[in-house]
Order: sequence, then structure tokens, then C-alpha cells
Amino acid sequence: MQRLFPLALSAALLTTGAIARTAIAQPSLEVIAELQQAPGNLTVTPDGQLIMSLHQFYTPPYPVAEYDNGAIAPLLPQSNSPVSASVLGLLSDSTGIVWLLDNAMGSDRPPQLVGWNTQQNTLHKTIPLADVTPAGSFINDLRIDETTQTAFITDPASGNDAALIVVDLEAGTANRVLEGHYSVTPEPIDLFVEGNPLLRRTPERTYQRPQVGVDAIAIDANNEWLYYGALHGTSLYRIRTADLRDGSLSAAELASRVEKYADKPICDGILMDGAGNIYLGELAANAIGVITPEREYRRLIEDPRLSWVDDFEFSADGQTIYAVTNRLHLSAPLNAGVEAGTPPFYIFAFEPLAPRTQP
Repeated sequence: MQRLFPLALSAALLTTGAIARTAIAQPSLEVIAELQQAPGNLTVTPDGQLIMSLHQFYTPPYPVAEYDNGAIAPLLPQSNSPVSASVLGLLSDSTGIVWLLDNAMGSDRPPQLVGWNTQQNTLHKTIPLADVTPAGSFINDLRIDETTQTAFITDPASGNDAALIVVDLEAGTANRVLEGHYSVTPEPIDLFVEGNPLLRRTPERTYQRPQVGVDAIAIDANNEWLYYGALHGTSLYRIRTADLRDGSLSAAELASRVEKYADKPICDGILMDGAGNIYLGELAANAIGVITPEREYRRLIEDPRLSWVDDFEFSADGQTIYAVTNRLHLSAPLNAGVEAGTPPFYIFAFEPLAPRTQP
């Protein structure tokens, strides 16, 4: 059966702040690339390849691209592709295996996690996720603990059935956890982007303001804590990765291990540096901000070109952060069916408060 976009699928922002936003010295923002195709998520391989998903909301010509010398090109074979046209989350490990989250929206394929070997340009592994992705699922983003070969995936699903998915990369098995827990479900907040509400046009030609569950996800440098939160939410939570891997815990026991970490503005992707700073895009303000180790939110960079910051990634040496923007609020699925998101779209770079790993 063809998988359709869930009602809750969107990102969102809050026009009135629920948290203090303290400004600090603004890092400079460097343009790495101006793109004609809207990026989704970005990853960097150990040898410095910039690889990105092309956001499916803009109906791109292919799902995953490599950026090199001012141009993008398909990463995967165009015939007999190992993925559908709908890949959003992706992440390279330290060996150059890029893990691709194929959410399979608009296709007859089941969702899957696909490993692509960028050194040999070959398929590394395919892990089916049909058993842990019920109707309405939209596997979105991921983080990997290489010490235990575990992937952690966000699934905002249809809102109240949002969940995390824990994947054993070696065994190829997966578990759906924390489904419906308050830490993964959206808050009842009204949503506006640049003064306008996000609107989804339904098949009945009515308009609804969607709500989205868990999307933002980060892992600390020691792979001890997983940080996550609903897009449509003002709180960031965390849980120990060991607890997520512990299959002996009951659902109630696992839920009791969740901690609220900090307040946050509504944001899309997040990234954590080696000192514990968590970077995010403050969508309401066309800004990039940070949650410090003191659990306080501070705004770092404001720029009108930061129109829907979707994702962050470190450079290969861990000294620079890349950020992608895609004006997603102007894509047809979030703009009442009207396509208004025009290029250029950007990859930016800025200096983080601390590198990926501490000396």
C-alpha cells in the first residue's frame, strides 16, 4: 500500500517565546554553497565529502546528492537505487558508511535504514523497518553510537503516536520505544513562520495547522545521553543510551528514565559539540541558537538568509559547523498546497563555541 504524508508532518515555530533568549557575541556566517535544489539533512564523511538529502517536499530529481566543486550530483545509482525517492535523515559513521533513512513516503516500499559505503561506492547493508513503523510513521533523523553499533531514530508519526526507534546495526533488528510518551509527542501550540501559519491542505480540500512530534535528536561525545524533543514543543529531553538499549526494561520503567533537560524554542535539527553545547535553528527568528551546558538558551546568529534551518553537521576535522536552510515553510505541503519556496537555498558554515570533541 502506498505510504502517504502523515497529517502531523511539519516543523513549526512559536511566535511568542516561552524561554529567555540571551544574545551573545555573534559568530560570522560563511556561505559554503548556494543551491538550486532544497537540501534536507547534511552529513560529512571522514574524508570531507559533503552529502545531503534533497528534501522530498520539493520533489527533487533524486533523493541523495554529493556536493563538490560548486555542484551537486547523485550519490546513488539512478537505476536500481537501494532507496525510494524519500530520504531525509542521513549520517556518516567514522568509516565512511553513510546511513540513509528511507521513509518511503509516496512509494510502495517499506521504510528502511540503508548503509552506503562511500569508499567503495557500494551497498553496505539494508535494515527493514516495516515492523516498527506503523501507518503514519515518518522516520526523520538519526544518531549513531558506534561503540555499541546502535542507531537511534526519531519518528514524529501522526503526533500522539510519535516514538523513538532503536536499531542494532549488527543484528539488523529494531525496537519502537516511548511511543506516545509526553517527551516525544507535540505540544498544543499554535504555529507561525515569518508571520504566517503552516497550513496543510487535506484531501477534502480543507486546511489544517499540523502538529509534529519528536524530530530533534543529538548524542553526547561519550555516547552516554541521547537528547531529543518534539518539533512542536518547547522542551528538550534526554535519556541514557544504555536504557534505550536495555530490552529488559518495561515501557513504564523506560519512561521513568526520561529527564527534562532544558527549555528550547521550536526548532528542527540539533547538534551537540564536545563541551555540551546544543545548536539549533530558532525558526521564528531566522536565527541559530545554542543551549549551553548550564541549560540556558542563547541566540548566536541572526540573518534573514537563515530561513528554516533544517540541520547541522560538523566538518571532517570537527572545527566547523555546517548548517542547511531550505525555506521549508514555503514548500507546498506546509504552504496550503502552494509551492513558493524558491532558490537559492544555502549551506552555511560558522565557528562553534567548542569543537566536536574536547582535547
